[in-house]
Amino acid sequence: MSDSSGRNIALDGGSVVVRVPIRLTRRRGRQEIVAPGGLVADTGASLRPNASLSLTLARAYRWRDLLEQGRCRSIRELALELGVDNSYVARLLRLTLLGPDLVEAVLAGTEPGGLSLEHLFRMPLDWESQRRETGAFSHPEGRPSGSHNVDRECCT
Repeated sequence: MSDSSGRNIALDGGSVVVRVPIRLTRRRGRQEIVAPGGLVADTGASLRPNASLSLTLARAYRWRDLLEQGRCRSIRELALELGVDNSYVARLLRLTLLGPDLVEAVLAGTEPGGLSLEHLFRMPLDWESQRRETGAFSHPEGRPSGSHNVDRECCT
């Protein structure tokens, strides 16, 4: 029930009842409360990056660095060293073309809910289209900082 001013407040005996319209959504298997205006309620839990997405991005950047440094002369050589298919290496390397704001969001755990590796593989190449497809991010432009470690060295 709304009071005369349109607020969702009611008196129930000696208690005041406040009704707030919320939506429940799922993000990485957990429910989140979305308050009016699209604000996500603070549950006290810190955001955790999606480990699978983060590790895959780290590998892609590491592999790109190995190619750029000349430690591997080609995608084929890199794939041979890693013991994987050329097309897999090429597919992961394409992730290094994602916009820096999207990469930072994935690494910070603030990417849009439901974003999967398969979705990232199908992203358009231009950053503006990526933003439209995933929603705008407020991170500054530029390559994400930090080292990208993977579990093995190759092409030494």
